[in-house]
Amino acid sequence: MTGEENPFYEYYDELLSICREYDVTISLGAPFYVLGPLVTDIAPGYDHITSAIGGAIAAHHGAAFLCYVTPAEHLALPNVEDVKQGIMATKIAAHAADIAKGIKGAREMDDKMADARCRLDWEDSCSMCGKFCAVRSVNKALSGEYIDIL
Repeated sequence: MTGEENPFYEYYDELLSICREYDVTISLGAPFYVLGPLVTDIAPGYDHITSAIGGAIAAHHGAAFLCYVTPAEHLALPNVEDVKQGIMATKIAAHAADIAKGIKGAREMDDKMADARCRLDWEDSCSMCGKFCAVRSVNKALSGEYIDIL
């Protein structure tokens, strides 16, 4: 706007000298941080979900830090439940990105859960669908058994 050089660029060496003198650490862009990367803006009240989708994509492509977004991020001040839902959605997004990036050990918990569900081992699995369990129904169908969901 003024036609002048960016002062941070123009005085970069001087700024570094000041930082060195006062033992100041600066960040020059790492870690890559994204703040609420909403992939769509048509889901008010579900911003934590759209942000989690964007966060997973951003983390897959190199973001090192995700910021949680609450369900009512653009509608109201968050309460404790909003914060909890936002954090959980972000943790799931980060986990999905770790799987997509092939991070060693990222799939281990998912594989254990899938194995437990396949064995219908409710002690090791979080799913308690009972008669409505899809895995149970498929296993029964494959073995020729009657499927009773009523």
